[in-house]
Amino acid sequence: MATATPVLEAKLSRSPGKVGMVGFGIVLVIGVVYSAFHLLTDLATSHSSATAYVLLGIALLVALGFEFVNGFHDTANAVATVIYTHSLEPHIAVVWSGFWNFIGVLVSSGLVAFGIISLLPVELILQVGSKAGFAMVFALLVAAIIWNLGTWYFGLPASSSHTLIGSIIGVGIANQLMSPKTGTSGVDWGQATNIGKSLLLSPLVGFVCAFLLLFLMKAVIKNRALYEAPVGTEPPPFWIRSLLLLTCTGVSFAHGSNDGQKGMGLIMLILIGTVPTAYALNHAITHKQSDDFIAVSQQAAGVLTNYVSPNAVIGDAREEVTDYIRTKKFTPNTMLALRQLVSDIGNETVLFGELAKIPNDRVRNFRNDMYIASEALRLMKKTQQPAISAADWEILDNYKKHVDASTRFIPLWVKVSVAMALGLGTMIGWKRIVVTVGEKIGKDHLTYGQGAAAEITAMFTIGLADWFGMPVSTTHVLSSGIAGTMAANHSGLQWSTVRNLALAWVLTLPASMMLAGFLFWGFRNIF
Repeated sequence: MATATPVLEAKLSRSPGKVGMVGFGIVLVIGVVYSAFHLLTDLATSHSSATAYVLLGIALLVALGFEFVNGFHDTANAVATVIYTHSLEPHIAVVWSGFWNFIGVLVSSGLVAFGIISLLPVELILQVGSKAGFAMVFALLVAAIIWNLGTWYFGLPASSSHTLIGSIIGVGIANQLMSPKTGTSGVDWGQATNIGKSLLLSPLVGFVCAFLLLFLMKAVIKNRALYEAPVGTEPPPFWIRSLLLLTCTGVSFAHGSNDGQKGMGLIMLILIGTVPTAYALNHAITHKQSDDFIAVSQQAAGVLTNYVSPNAVIGDAREEVTDYIRTKKFTPNTMLALRQLVSDIGNETVLFGELAKIPNDRVRNFRNDMYIASEALRLMKKTQQPAISAADWEILDNYKKHVDASTRFIPLWVKVSVAMALGLGTMIGWKRIVVTVGEKIGKDHLTYGQGAAAEITAMFTIGLADWFGMPVSTTHVLSSGIAGTMAANHSGLQWSTVRNLALAWVLTLPASMMLAGFLFWGFRNIF
């Protein structure tokens, strides 16, 4: 069994000191002031009720609480190897990791955030400011926080990604069961299956790739020092230390760019639901960009006209397209409705000139029209129904890109607040998960090469997932990577820990689904 030396145990238990606490406090205050200033500036143009502002404050605290607890788990994984190989002092490692998490959050694309949101029932997204919409948001976040806190308390590196996806599925199923006669949607099982595959396969990828990478390293790099466990508390040779620091940095950056987005997407839903006049549409879109959008809308409407059946008949275009998104059943009426919706969006943009000038009482509906037009195009391309030529898809894809730029945006202050919550969570809750990863997976002490192989695997796996807009679990990729290196090194595994990790992996989805489903039912009754 790998155990911490008394000196390392003392390092792990040592407080960051007054200087460290003051330094982090200053950074935290700057982040809070920056975020609060920009939030209040945006709200100055909003005309919402006092109740909306109260709900906004509560919901933002709960959403940032989710990211805070996320920092207990996933960010802590990135620092385990550099701490247990004495490459960095624990608190320096935590600060360094937090900094690169922050950078990763700032440069994140938003693809993961909005990919997760697309799992939610479409009518709850379109009516996120309703009672049911608030019940959905609170159920998702509270269920995720409860499960993450429970697994953290027992030192189990559970996946925040798994937890949030399970919560979303639980809300979707509950929404469908509670309204069987109204035709409300439940879960987009196609999208859920794709995300589920990435979550289920990523630990296997981590194990196999780290296993093979350690073998490759042994074949190519013959320096024996790389494959030895630390002696005493001396740091490794400079080049090994640099390698481990680089991999820690890469994992932290990749984690921020992927996991940080989960909370961002939900925060944007909260902002859209409570203060739509400020956040439903991207006010940073310039007049010139609006002119471009008008031209692109006319092109897209012209393309869609070519595929409209002469026998198609519609009543309300928005309802028709929403039904298509909910049921995934394309009819001739769908194309006519979509063409009408695209034309209406373009005509309204012509009427008002730019997004920032759309009247407050029309903002929510305008945003919803753009959202369902984008979702309908996504589904049509995914299902290849109807058959649309490649040349026409280029025009439609360009139109969708313009629509998404107007509705799928994340203000910088949201990214800063999420990064602050992640960092604060790591500072407070890192030790339990670090000890599990460093001591309780393998029977022998982690070698430098094992730490590097596991973190290189995690860095590239998470980075690729972010590139393709798929959520993966930093916790599962890195933990399974370390297990893979232990197997490759014939170090032996502590099967009790592996069993507990596997149980957490298996139980997270059903447990979070049940929690979120019951909470959604309860909050619906409360609201």
